[in-house]
Amino acid sequence: MEPLDVFTVRDLRQRTGELLREAEKGHLSLVTKHGRPAFVTVPFDRRLLSFGINQAMALHLFEQGLTTLSQSAKIACVSFADFVDLLNEAGIPAVDYPPEDLDTEIQVISG
Repeated sequence: MEPLDVFTVRDLRQRTGELLREAEKGHLSLVTKHGRPAFVTVPFDRRLLSFGINQAMALHLFEQGLTTLSQSAKIACVSFADFVDLLNEAGIPAVDYPPEDLDTEIQVISG
């Protein structure tokens, strides 16, 4: 799981270029003021334009491994099933198993 990049309001003067580069890579960042969250930066990309802020943020957080399927569905303000459909539409796998874990899961299911 990648941590969310955190910037202080004071950092913004010195690290604006870093914040911009992270956004261009598709990463969300948290900006704090006096140690408390002030706002989250969301990349202005195709997802934001196609899906809107809630769904774009949920997709980014899920893709970065920062939220679960259930948490992401809540952020996106859709049902669990609709969020899985949204992942498919965005080309993001809902499950990311290493091959050896997937083989084990299949064996368990098969009995």
